[in-house]
Amino acid sequence: MPKPEKVNVALVGGGIMSATLATFLKLLDPSMKLTIFERLDEVALESSNPWNNAGTGHAALCELNYMPDSKDGSLPSPAKAIQINEQFQQSRQFWSYLVEKKILGDPRSFIHATPHMTFVRGDKDVDYLERRSKVLKSEPLFSGFEFTTDHKQIAKWAPLLISGRGPKEKIAATRIDSGTDVDFGAITRQLVSHLAKQGVKTQTSSEVVGVRRIPDGWHLTVKDTKTGEKRYVLADKVFVGAGGWALKLLQKARIPEAKGYGLFPVSGSFLQTTNPALVAKHKAKVYSQASVGAPPMSVPHLDTRVVDGQASLLFGPFAGAVPKFLKFGSLLDLPKTIRPSNVIPYLSVAVRNLSLVKYLVGELLKSKEAQFESLRDFAPEAKPEDWKLIVAGQRAQVIKRDPKGGGTLQFGTEVVASADGTIAGLLGASPGASTSVHIMLDVLQRCFADEYPGWQNSLKKMIPTIGQEINADKKLAAEVLKRTAKALKL
Repeated sequence: MPKPEKVNVALVGGGIMSATLATFLKLLDPSMKLTIFERLDEVALESSNPWNNAGTGHAALCELNYMPDSKDGSLPSPAKAIQINEQFQQSRQFWSYLVEKKILGDPRSFIHATPHMTFVRGDKDVDYLERRSKVLKSEPLFSGFEFTTDHKQIAKWAPLLISGRGPKEKIAATRIDSGTDVDFGAITRQLVSHLAKQGVKTQTSSEVVGVRRIPDGWHLTVKDTKTGEKRYVLADKVFVGAGGWALKLLQKARIPEAKGYGLFPVSGSFLQTTNPALVAKHKAKVYSQASVGAPPMSVPHLDTRVVDGQASLLFGPFAGAVPKFLKFGSLLDLPKTIRPSNVIPYLSVAVRNLSLVKYLVGELLKSKEAQFESLRDFAPEAKPEDWKLIVAGQRAQVIKRDPKGGGTLQFGTEVVASADGTIAGLLGASPGASTSVHIMLDVLQRCFADEYPGWQNSLKKMIPTIGQEINADKKLAAEVLKRTAKALKL
């Protein structure tokens, strides 16, 4: 039997989360021995891959589900939208620091300034969008927010939305220039490349199939996916940043904090065009209102995407029901995570979300023609020959046990950590990668509680506003937006 490898931290999953955490740790304590384990042949092939996500720098500028309508027609609360925006500003600041230190390369290789818009139709949604805009216009981080119902103005912002549309149709749109398009795969690969120079090993084709507690940490069983050979790793701490795979490993670790959790997997696909004439007419990310019963990550949007310097447009996503937790996962992923502790939450969510089940069935039965008609709601003159269907990533929303013993379907991401902080995993979907820096700061505090106070000064250099409410200070908000825009060439 080969001698076990010993590491301070084992990071499972070669995506944006593990890469971000490993980068933090090596900056804060260069002596740490870290190893990243990725079951696929390369890093950033799952959710971090640019074709497996929308690439939106999620800052609540255009996504309505971060600021739902009020039930009584009053002004909706901006609290969640502000929270998400502030978290994304932490990412912008950290990336700016990494560019300055030449850990990340030219910002144009991973981030581009892209206006964020919201587009709605019909009296009800137009009224809601106007009330939403009234609130956000006064918030410092949303400076420059615009609202209009004028067809000609919307045509100036995004011609594809108006061309071929009836002049009397009731529509509205908002727009803000501070939005971004982000290639999280590029960020991941650049961070992993830098980490290799710092002595951090990334072992690809290496699947962690076993996790068990030992007196001074964790014993991991790692299988070579090509040869089937197994090897062993002794780790002081473990972080599982492996998308939906995280739940499986946290269950194997038998930590009580993971009991009661489940995942609701949703697959997705997009229509894509690289037609230069169309791409030139639409330079924005345009989100709309979700269909009744649709999961939050299935909000329709027509997006500018820039990947490896090539611009294209994506429309979607079209949701599907596949019991895999990862795009390259197994059809047994969902069944294998069912436990006595989460059966009731699973059943409870199924009963409470019949509209979601109905929506997914409808999506599965939707023909190619019907999918294309959804695009024409955004771009009335779209032609089938200009677009092709591409398969996107797999998302898994968190199912969590509620205080009454049932279950709720959670929106967002959640860190699940053991009480002693020696193992933690990340569950959930959007805003995910956009707020990876904020999420990993949470992991640092929970898993390195003794060391964290001594890291404060270093973290302040990386993220100057850490611990501050940026939006509460108009001058500070403007300064952060300006400084990071310059550093990231936005």
